[in-house]
Amino acid sequence: MTKKAKMIVDKDFTIGEVDSRLYGSFIEHLGRAVYGGIYEPEHPQADEQGFRTDVLELVKGLQVPIVRYPGGNFVSGYNWEDGVGPIEQRKKRLELAWRTVEPNLVGLNEFMDWCRKANTEAMMAVNLGTRGPDQARELVEYSNHKSGSYWSDLRIQHGYKDPHNIKTWCLGNEMDGPWQIGSKTAAEYGRIACETAKVMKWVDPSIELVACGSSGLGMATFPEWEATVLEHTYDHVEYISLHQYYGNRDNDSANFLAQSMGMDKFIHTVVSTCDYIQAKKRGKKKIHLSFDEWNVWYHSNDADRKIEPWSIAPPQLEDIYNHEDALLVGCMLISMLKRADRVKMACMAQLVNVIAPIMTVNGGAAWKQTIYYPYMHTSVFGRGTVLVPLIQSPKYDAKDYTDVSYLEAVAVHNEEKSEVTIFAVNRHLEEALPLELDLRSFGASRIIEHIVLESDDLKAANTADAPDNVKPHHGGSAAVTDSGQVQATLSKASWNVIRLKLV
Repeated sequence: MTKKAKMIVDKDFTIGEVDSRLYGSFIEHLGRAVYGGIYEPEHPQADEQGFRTDVLELVKGLQVPIVRYPGGNFVSGYNWEDGVGPIEQRKKRLELAWRTVEPNLVGLNEFMDWCRKANTEAMMAVNLGTRGPDQARELVEYSNHKSGSYWSDLRIQHGYKDPHNIKTWCLGNEMDGPWQIGSKTAAEYGRIACETAKVMKWVDPSIELVACGSSGLGMATFPEWEATVLEHTYDHVEYISLHQYYGNRDNDSANFLAQSMGMDKFIHTVVSTCDYIQAKKRGKKKIHLSFDEWNVWYHSNDADRKIEPWSIAPPQLEDIYNHEDALLVGCMLISMLKRADRVKMACMAQLVNVIAPIMTVNGGAAWKQTIYYPYMHTSVFGRGTVLVPLIQSPKYDAKDYTDVSYLEAVAVHNEEKSEVTIFAVNRHLEEALPLELDLRSFGASRIIEHIVLESDDLKAANTADAPDNVKPHHGGSAAVTDSGQVQATLSKASWNVIRLKLV
């Protein structure tokens, strides 16, 4: 490739402030996410409550601000009362969403204890599959009301004097999906979501609510579903959800790395639908987006079909991620940052073992998957104001996408720290990409570091035996020229973090 790429950013041309909850994640009672993931009492590094401290340290490294819980498909058949009170009195239940047995050793209170240890907040989901407004308001009362009522006093009886003060709640999960327990039409869901939202906020007016959007870009009812749901819920919710997963089933890496363009389109369409309903209702409130399930997911599909039903915590959805997966995850993070004006929350699905950046062996090691690194870099360094990226780059055509830019990039300005961070992916699978960064109005700067995640093998992965097979280095080539511009060479098929100190 002879052409170079150029990126211009100006401090006055902004997209929006990054809400820290953009870097959220997800723990569902699915596979080994809970049992064998965050919780394993027999593990040599378990704490007094049974939580794995080695996993906690890896979670803390991601600086995860919020974690969605307890599902997912699981929540649509879940009775939250099964997971509170004395553990020895809790019932084992058949869990129909994933065809396992749920022992209920971990429930609401234990999860909130884990959140405090992990320095994160909870995004709690309520069951609108088999249940409705009554159980949802009782759950809010149990969680958030101080004392003096049946459910709040029951929480105190269970050993939690202070309320949990959970501020972010999901009104069900993927209710448009025929696989969902208690799935509904858009009108059916819109009505129950509206009534549930009303009583939840009557119990605690300070909470924020997420209505279910479409389960994915390919749903036949998208985006009519969003419009109908918001017709019912606009006055009562702050967010609508988006879910999307991608895979490289055809082993077409160039097309795979272009799939974040579908995410761009998905976000744009949902934003447009939200704004249409706002205009139709003559409303003043903008509905924001919660991209509360997103990731690469396809590696484990064949293995999952072979799992026998009705066991406890089988190894479900355990994708082993490779280098190209990390590149697409980086592109997806960039896509969300480019709409930071409207995408205010997001949850990588999930956090441990189940399509996750962190993997464990029961009784053994925990390690970082390849996708851990772009997630960590954006969470740690991507706080501040997102700037409009003006990009000139050579392009290519893929099977499903045309005019795919080899350079996918965005810049975040942290005014408090006087830093600008560039997140960039070179999608070219064979050649390096020369990059020129024009910072225009920022004045003088110096390079703090240029982090690079690269590999000669797109399929290279990390394992318990080789946990550092794919990991970033700090030897990138970014440098400030005499004219004040920044020049760098982005290695083929690489994820890059260029950190600049404004001087």
